[in-house]
Amino acid sequence: MHHNVFTNNPTVPIDVKDRPVSELMDGMLRTGFQGRKLAESVQAWHNMLREKDTTVLMGLSGAMVPAGMRRVISYLIRERMIDCLVSTGANLFHDSHEALGRKHYVGSHLANDEKLFEHGVDRIYDVFAVEEEFRTTDNLVADFAEEIGEMSCSSREFMYLLGKELVKRGAAEDSIIVSAYRHNVPIFVPALSDSSIGIGLTIARRRGLKLEIDQIKDVDEITRIVEKSGHTGVVYVGGGVPKNFIQQTEVIASILGGDVAGHEYAIQYTSDSPHWGGLSGCTFDEAVSWGKIAPQAKKVQVFVDATIALPIVAHALHEKARGLKRAAPTYSWDGPEGLEIAY
Repeated sequence: MHHNVFTNNPTVPIDVKDRPVSELMDGMLRTGFQGRKLAESVQAWHNMLREKDTTVLMGLSGAMVPAGMRRVISYLIRERMIDCLVSTGANLFHDSHEALGRKHYVGSHLANDEKLFEHGVDRIYDVFAVEEEFRTTDNLVADFAEEIGEMSCSSREFMYLLGKELVKRGAAEDSIIVSAYRHNVPIFVPALSDSSIGIGLTIARRRGLKLEIDQIKDVDEITRIVEKSGHTGVVYVGGGVPKNFIQQTEVIASILGGDVAGHEYAIQYTSDSPHWGGLSGCTFDEAVSWGKIAPQAKKVQVFVDATIALPIVAHALHEKARGLKRAAPTYSWDGPEGLEIAY
C-alpha cells in the first residue's frame, strides 16, 4: 500500500471523563480547529518556559480587567510565566481601581444605556462600573503624580512608582501593578495618555505639574530588553498598540545593528481576522516579512475571545509547570551601560 505522509497522525475524538484541565488540553492536540490551536498555545507556552535564557513579553489589550482577568495576569507575573508586560493604560487604570477596593459589576448588554447614564453607571458590554468611583481614582492618580513632583520618566518607571504607592495604600498582590512591582517585572504603557491614567495626569498638569512621560524612552528601554535577552517569546492578548510596540523592537534592534532574528515563540489570542488588514488580526506569517517574527518560530494564533482562552490556558500552565524551576530574567536598570539582564 502506498505510504501517504499526510495521514500519519489520525485525529482522536475527545473523551468525557474526570481529568485536570492540562490533560484535557493535551487531548485537544489531536482534535481540530480553534480547540486544537488553544491546546497548541498551551504546549508552545510551556515549551517557551523551559527554554534557557528566554524573556517572555506579553501584550495586553482590550478591557481584560473589567472582564475579570486581572488575577490571571497577576498570577502569570508572580509565577514568572511572563517577564515583561505591555498593556493599554485602561487595563492598568481598572487594575488600580480594584486594587484600591473598588469594583466592577455583573451587568447586562441589554441594559438601557440612557437609564445607566442617568444613574451614573458606565457599561463595558455586560460589565458595569460607577462613573463617580472612576473619577475618584482619576483624582487619586492626579494627587499621586503631584506627590512624585516634577520629572521626566518612561511609563515603566511611572508604573513602578505607582506600584510602590499602591503597596503603601495596602493593595493586595492580586493586582497586576503590585505583583509586577514586587516581582521585578517591567510594565510598559506606550499609549498611557489614551486612558484614565492619562486623564489623571492631565488633571495634575492643569494644576501646574510638569510630569513628562517620555514615550521614546519607553521604546528605547523595551528594545534594550530584547537586545540583551538570549531569546524572546511573545504572547499577545488581542492586538492594538501593545502588540506592535513589542513587534517593532525587532525592527529597531536590527536598524541599530543588533544581531536579532525575530521573536522565537509567538502566541496570540484574538477575535479579529486577517482579511481586514488590521494589526490585531494579522498573521504571524505576515510578521515574518517584517523581520518581527523568526521564520522558524513556533507560531500559534488562536481565534478566540481572550476571556475564554486566558482562564483555561492559565489553569493548564498552572498544572503543567508545577515543579518547573525556571531561570527568569532579572533586570538591573542602573548598571554602567543602562539595562543589564541576568538569567
